[in-house]
Amino acid sequence: MKPGRRELFLTTLAAIAATLPAGVAAAPVAMEVWKAPTCGCCKDWIRYLEADGFRVKVNDVGNTAARSRLGMPMRLGSCHTAQVEGYAIEGHVPAREIRRLLAERPDAVGLAVPGMPIGSPGMDGPAYGTRKDPYEVLLVRKDGGTTSFQRYP
Repeated sequence: MKPGRRELFLTTLAAIAATLPAGVAAAPVAMEVWKAPTCGCCKDWIRYLEADGFRVKVNDVGNTAARSRLGMPMRLGSCHTAQVEGYAIEGHVPAREIRRLLAERPDAVGLAVPGMPIGSPGMDGPAYGTRKDPYEVLLVRKDGGTTSFQRYP
């Protein structure tokens, strides 16, 4: 490329990249998930994360063992447990909150959406119609306590 054209090309490329959503411009974030092999809502949550730019390795066994190993309190359990960049993710946590966790990097175990609230990612398919239950994403501290990270009405 001729001098001057290369600079124009790089400037144009940088301008285009700046307009893309954060998940598109960045490299995929690697995540590992443990779940039951027959769980449909877990599969839906994984597809949702992959569509948002996560690269997901799936283990169809070991959810309870992973929860324990990662320090996630059993009382906050759901149908799947994940690990991303040293954090535990329990249940149907939205991608937006996972990305916020990774950006803010708090000193914590991770995030949890206990149970399986209808309307959360993976629990929002056609079988549920338009129903959406309110739920809360909890930041799980290392002492096992929790604080509200985000509320979904």
